[in-house]
Order: sequence, then C-alpha cells, then structure tokens
Amino acid sequence: MSAPAASPAGLSIFFPAYNDSGTIASMVIRAVKAASDLTPDFEIIVVDDGSADSTADIADELARTYPQVRAVHHPINRDYGAALQTGFRSATKDLIFYTDGDAQYDPAQLPRLIAATEQADVVIGSRYVPGGAVVNWPRRRRMLSRFANMYIRVVTRLNARDCTSGYRCWRRDVLASLPLDRFRSDGYSFLVEMLHVAASQGWRTAEVPITFVERRVGQSKLSAGVLMESMLTPWRLVATRTRSGR
Repeated sequence: MSAPAASPAGLSIFFPAYNDSGTIASMVIRAVKAASDLTPDFEIIVVDDGSADSTADIADELARTYPQVRAVHHPINRDYGAALQTGFRSATKDLIFYTDGDAQYDPAQLPRLIAATEQADVVIGSRYVPGGAVVNWPRRRRMLSRFANMYIRVVTRLNARDCTSGYRCWRRDVLASLPLDRFRSDGYSFLVEMLHVAASQGWRTAEVPITFVERRVGQSKLSAGVLMESMLTPWRLVATRTRSGR
C-alpha cells in the first residue's frame, strides 16, 4: 500500500500533554518556528489530558497568542492512548506529527521526519538507528528501553528499531485506515499497537535518527502498570493477528 509523495503543505503537530507546565510553552514555541520554516499551512494542537498543574491554562494562553495553536482539554486524566486519539481526530492536515510535551524530543528535528515521508507512510524518529542518540539517561533506563524494543521486535516481528518512540509522523490516509477506537492499549503500548496494525496493513515505515534528551523538568510517567501493559501487549497483538489470519 502506498500514498502520494509528500508535500510541504498541510502539517498538523500535536502534543499530548499531562502535567507539563514547565515545558509545554517552550515546546510549542519551538514547534511554531520549525513548522513555519517548512510551510505556511500548519496547525499546532495541545491535548491537555486533565493535568493537575497549570498546563491547561498555559495551553489556552498559547492559543490566544499564536493563531496556529489550538488547545483541546480532557476534563479528567484519561490515558496516553486517549490523548493520542484526541490529537489524531483534531488534526486537519495531510501530514500529522506528534511528540510529547515534556521537552525530550526536539521539534527542530521535524524536517528529518517530513523529508522521509517522500518514501514512507509512517516515519519514526528513532533513538536506535545509526545517528540516533539518548542523552542523560541512567544506564538502567537505557537498558530497560533497549530490552523493551528488542522484546517487542522478537514477539511481533516488527522491523522498526525504536517501536516505543513518541516522535512520529503519519499520513492522514494511514491513520484513517486504523481502527483506533477499537484499540485496547491504554498507555504507551498504544504506540506499539498503532505500528503493528499499520505494518500488518502493508503501510511503509521508515526510521530517521533523532536525539532524545532526558527531561530536566517534571517526572517520568513510566509506572509499574505501564511496564506490565508493555510486556503483555505484544503477545495480545500476535494472538489477534493469528486469529484474524493476517
């Protein structure tokens, strides 16, 4: 399955945000700069997932300041997957790019992902291809991430080296083909489920190297529940694929 060649026109960028008051403003401002250098036809959406801090107020102020920015609010914290679904449904452009609001992924690296859509339908900003890097992570966290990605690849047979990256660009027609409302993953495993279903449908995936920098503000959202879901989801996806005959 393939899609038309990428155009610099029509770019949606959204940030699923939760308690990111210390970083969301700088991320949005940097995204405005990166997008405006590429095309005049862009929008930026902040999806606040019921933050307990001032993230929602900051998002509203950004929307008042920048005409390209919109704020969408969940009244209560739902989960990362729900925030992603809201962002995808809110986006109106042909290329839909997202990254977390915690400043671990730099919007200035956006042109690399956009360029790769010339030959791919889904583009992953990857820490684990040549040229990719992780900065300021402790050794334990590096090993956990590497193991998680190896585990996912072995179980699901996905080719991507960085299946858990939260820095991706999707074509609108790819997203339209995914039954997002039927996905069962609630947390970061939602990223893996999206990638797995897209691959099973034959969409082309590419990875481009990016630099990931550990957060300087706020706390990690990785929890025991997220880790457990990440262990179980690959097996559920394989079982579903086997039952469906894919």
